[in-house]
Amino acid sequence: MAQGQRPNKDAYTLILEAIDVGVYKPGDRLVESDLAERFGVSRTPIREALQRLETQSLLARDGRSLIVNSLDHNQMAELYVVRTELEGLAARLAARHATVEEVRVLQDMVDSDQKLVNDPSALARSNRRFHKQIHLASHNRYLVQQLDLVHRSMALMATTSIAAEGRGEDTLVEHQAIVDAIRDRDEDGAYEALRTHISTAFVTRLKAENEG
Repeated sequence: MAQGQRPNKDAYTLILEAIDVGVYKPGDRLVESDLAERFGVSRTPIREALQRLETQSLLARDGRSLIVNSLDHNQMAELYVVRTELEGLAARLAARHATVEEVRVLQDMVDSDQKLVNDPSALARSNRRFHKQIHLASHNRYLVQQLDLVHRSMALMATTSIAAEGRGEDTLVEHQAIVDAIRDRDEDGAYEALRTHISTAFVTRLKAENEG
């Protein structure tokens, strides 16, 4: 069986997930034969998946090759405007609709992440799961779909704000404030707490990009 083969997932999902977790980073070249071998599928579905990803602007042409796309500062700013509002709405709806069990899961995530504070890569992965859990707790399928699109584009950013010095601790403090507001059914508080969290992450990310 080829490395990374997951027969229950299609080629599009496999490549998308690999981009999302950073296996393939902005600027990396994707080659049909390499992908087919890695995921244990034929080249035809790989080719179709690459065409779909190019149509979605997740891949770009570089001569005859396809590379993972990247976002410039203007695109990043536009994406964060949309993300901030949609994430804030998700938190507001979660404060209204989340079950006791969903709130418990969010709190468990924050508690578990304490041990990851000095591991930016692991904390970044857990951070994505935390935000996804808030999306699901909104109990609005259409909002979840739109946020999935936004987070898919987030994979095109070369850096994670959590990697900045001290950002891990701040992230967990901000996550706790979000969970507290959701638990208290404070819709405005949850909205503002998540908006503040995203805005702070954006400023940190821009600083990291400029320093890089």
